[in-house]
Amino acid sequence: MGSDTRRRPWTAMATFLVVQAVLGCWWAALYPGLFSRDSVLYLSHTLVGPWVSDHSVLYDGLVWLSFTGTGDLGAVTFAQTTAMAGALTYLARSLVRLGAPRVATTVVAMLMPLAPPVGAFTVTLWKDVPFTICAVLIAGACARVAARRAVTVPALIWLLVLFVLLGLFRANGFLVVAVAVPVMVLIVRTMRVRLLLAGAFAAAIPLLLNNLVFPQYGIVPPSRTYVYHTAFGDIAVAYRENPKWFTPADISLLTSVAPLERWWEGGACATINPLIWRKDFSWWQADMHATELLELWRRLLVTEPATVVRTRLCRGAIAWRPVQDELTTGGMTYRLSRRPNADTYVGPHEVSDFPERWVFSLRPLSMELNRVAEPWLDRALAPEWDWVLWRGASWAYLSYLAAGLAAWALRGRYVLMVVAGVAAQQVVVLANISAQDFRYMAAPILVGVLLVPLLVGSVVRLLVRLVTWPFRRRRLRRSMTRPHIAPPPDAERAGSVPVSGPEAERVQAAPQPGAEV
Repeated sequence: MGSDTRRRPWTAMATFLVVQAVLGCWWAALYPGLFSRDSVLYLSHTLVGPWVSDHSVLYDGLVWLSFTGTGDLGAVTFAQTTAMAGALTYLARSLVRLGAPRVATTVVAMLMPLAPPVGAFTVTLWKDVPFTICAVLIAGACARVAARRAVTVPALIWLLVLFVLLGLFRANGFLVVAVAVPVMVLIVRTMRVRLLLAGAFAAAIPLLLNNLVFPQYGIVPPSRTYVYHTAFGDIAVAYRENPKWFTPADISLLTSVAPLERWWEGGACATINPLIWRKDFSWWQADMHATELLELWRRLLVTEPATVVRTRLCRGAIAWRPVQDELTTGGMTYRLSRRPNADTYVGPHEVSDFPERWVFSLRPLSMELNRVAEPWLDRALAPEWDWVLWRGASWAYLSYLAAGLAAWALRGRYVLMVVAGVAAQQVVVLANISAQDFRYMAAPILVGVLLVPLLVGSVVRLLVRLVTWPFRRRRLRRSMTRPHIAPPPDAERAGSVPVSGPEAERVQAAPQPGAEV
């Protein structure tokens, strides 16, 4: 299968060009791209100063380069379309090399960018887009390792690069690496130590940059509230559930940060937003009292562990629950932002020293494409499609099923490596996330969709094997019961077996070594 894939470079090129063309249409229809409040902050702090490492310094730098170099943001989103086209093509060809049906896998890859979770998401100004691209590439790299059934040095170097980028594009990326690599180490049989060292090195890079390197260049570390806001959310849920757990000193600590009404209203287990993103919540005071708040959280973790665990499960529902919870505050899936300009996100006077925020406005390059894309996106955002288009949990479970059946059908445990990144992302999001955002589980959706042909192909292989097993078993029995004539003992000692009949005549007629012909 691997040689067949290498003989068809035109298939990979055609797949890439089709995906790129469709994503290019999304780019022209939604130019310069979709965005949110976070997108505005990516650029505002780089122009106004100081730079802050609370999101992704690497992605902030790319946005800054696009604006300062071209005066607009379209260069970033167009680069994302090209990178996504390459990643989907790479994963598709890697799965074909592994054993997935070639035609079906190629068709699925070509159709994927038509879906808004791929097309509209790719042209959104979010750091989660390049993070997802790296996660898809990691799945493709693991598929190639599985096809070879060996971890080679070039594959290890490629994985190391992708692991580092994963950690640089999102704050919890190093945690995904820290979970995925041990899973891979359990699967592979060779180069385990090197793979483990590569993962440790990649996970350490973002921590070293944020704590040692970036401050040397004036890049401010993220605020303590930004780092520990999920713990503060756990406190709010506990206070709403039972205020009697809090001593007078605890109440005094809470009121120094926000009114008790804010802590109670912010105690929604599914999202952190009603707590920290309200004007009566003081980030400055939360930073000042972060140590005390963390000590309160640790005490709750010891005395009321069920409440903390239940809160984390509720907030991490986007990772494990296939459907949204319409009855819980914040339980609905957040998909994409659709507002027309930056002021509708941050307010006209919120970033008064950043007049260049006009670049965050919808300016389609093709109104014809926009008139097609907008209704298509509206239909995809309908609640009845949420579970299949925007929730990554279902696709994660399908990915595990596909990898398990493929490992059985292909008789190779290395196939399980393909979903190591999916499992790691699901675990990390489940343990520590702030809201029900689709983008946090976008990679499992993309990987899961491309694993469908492999799943179907594996089922067909197993069914064929099951149907033909009686015939193969019968042939095996016949071969075992067929009489076997042992050669005479003297022939065995001489190192040859006597022959007779026509075969003996051919042997006698054949010229012997040293005889004249």
